[in-house]
Amino acid sequence: MNFSMIKTPGVFKSLAFSASVLAGMTLSINAYAGETLFSNYVFAVGPAGQNGALWAFSRDNSYSGVTLLNFRVADKGNVVTEATKQAQVATDTLTAVQDGIFEDDLAERRRIPALYAGSKFGLVLPMFAMDKDDRYRLPAGYYTIRDLGNVIENPIEVPSIVEDLDTLDKNPMMYAMSGYAYDSTAKRLWIARGALGVMVHDVSGKKSTDTTFILDVDKKKLEVLKNNTKLDLKKNPEIFDVRLHPETGELWFATAKGVWVQSSGGLKNVSDKLKDSRVTGLWMGGEPFQVIAETATKKGDDVVGGLWRRYGDKDFSKVNFLDTAGKVQKKDVYDEADYTVSDVAFIGKTAFVLVRAVGGLISGYLKLDSLGVKAWEKDEDEKLQWLYGYETGATDRKATIMSMCTFPLAKNRTGLAIATDGNGISVSADSGATWNVVLNRAKLSNNLGSIRMVPSVITPGSESLVSYKVGKESKITIEVFSYDMRKVRTIVKNAVRNADASRSSNPKEDFWDGRDDHGKDCTMGVYYIRVKDNHGHIGWGKAMTLGGDFR
Repeated sequence: MNFSMIKTPGVFKSLAFSASVLAGMTLSINAYAGETLFSNYVFAVGPAGQNGALWAFSRDNSYSGVTLLNFRVADKGNVVTEATKQAQVATDTLTAVQDGIFEDDLAERRRIPALYAGSKFGLVLPMFAMDKDDRYRLPAGYYTIRDLGNVIENPIEVPSIVEDLDTLDKNPMMYAMSGYAYDSTAKRLWIARGALGVMVHDVSGKKSTDTTFILDVDKKKLEVLKNNTKLDLKKNPEIFDVRLHPETGELWFATAKGVWVQSSGGLKNVSDKLKDSRVTGLWMGGEPFQVIAETATKKGDDVVGGLWRRYGDKDFSKVNFLDTAGKVQKKDVYDEADYTVSDVAFIGKTAFVLVRAVGGLISGYLKLDSLGVKAWEKDEDEKLQWLYGYETGATDRKATIMSMCTFPLAKNRTGLAIATDGNGISVSADSGATWNVVLNRAKLSNNLGSIRMVPSVITPGSESLVSYKVGKESKITIEVFSYDMRKVRTIVKNAVRNADASRSSNPKEDFWDGRDDHGKDCTMGVYYIRVKDNHGHIGWGKAMTLGGDFR
């Protein structure tokens, strides 16, 4: 696949332009009072340490923020949102989302590592600053979020020795943080830093200390990185991920030269199959316990990837993909689809492997059991479908799934949560069988008393949901008018909508994509959205489109 034509979608297009346009508008995209989420553009979710509590990190066109959500499980098994609170990240010059997360084709750069590291640190996320092109592509440290009043920036200086790296790739993302592990016994936070090895933040003493280690494959040991160290990526391969084995306490490292394990017996490469492979990620969990690894190597314009698994003391083997009848496929489905792993969540025997396709917007999760990944259906073209997502109800609108985690939803019940680029989050109380979508929406009144566009600004390639509520079953017509009240679009006409306690919109139909009835992009400006029912009620909303110049 050729990646030279990759386009950056959604919220990352023309950020500076969008911000300058919006500054003079009466529409406010930052009026967060009464909102459910900081923003519907959610890029990471993680546990918050208590039953029913979940962290969500959002970023829209201009700002970043975190939301602490609290859920309960209703009698019928539905997940109910009880309370949410938001906080904006302290400065708009830093964020946890690097701007190449969609366009980069290297696996370790296409995900946001998120770890709940106990009450000492809370949720740990990476931190990026702006480069000379005003893009968030400079690794700057990491965030620790204990509560909404403690969104703490932990800056880390980059040593000057990175300038001596013997490589053609001088991209600062070479030393971006791409994995975390927390040793609660030793009180140490381990941080994978790519070309800069692994850093340890030690809080066991009166004063915290930071030490950076690099892997020496010849000596088979971790050595302290000093100011006069000469980095050699052949001898000192990048470390892309770090995990703490929950049963043995061993540290596992995903490196550009295989999987290495640090134990009381020393440091060793534990896989003959992956000994010389570029291992970009590791995930552990499940019953029985398993270790999942991802390999990904750039070869010209192609990315060669693999999904691997290890049980017990056996070596890693490639994950099987099966058709609907359970027959193992001969082709490497994972590599052919150009997947990279964003997250892995474990519930019992099932590993939920969240993937995105390089060079496109395809995303979803694979359900991996002891046999492998089994296709759930054949589509109308007789192609096997392995990905779960919009088609299986995980989201109610087509949106790229960015992050996934499990969290303690209630006593003896594990919740599964996903974060999406534009459609908020989804939470499941039954291991993904059914989902409850949580969108950013303020209170709506019955009978079209309030109409809300979410978001109120349509960037090229995005959509705005028409949010409304009716008191009884109604036939709804939604139309879009230009500033001079010329009708440009009929979205739905006499479509049946049910009464609902929170929102009557049908997210699969009631949205505007910034286009007219002929499919052409409307010019940049403010547009009015009229919603009518068959009972004489009329409601109005408004949105701005930035036009199609950047589509």
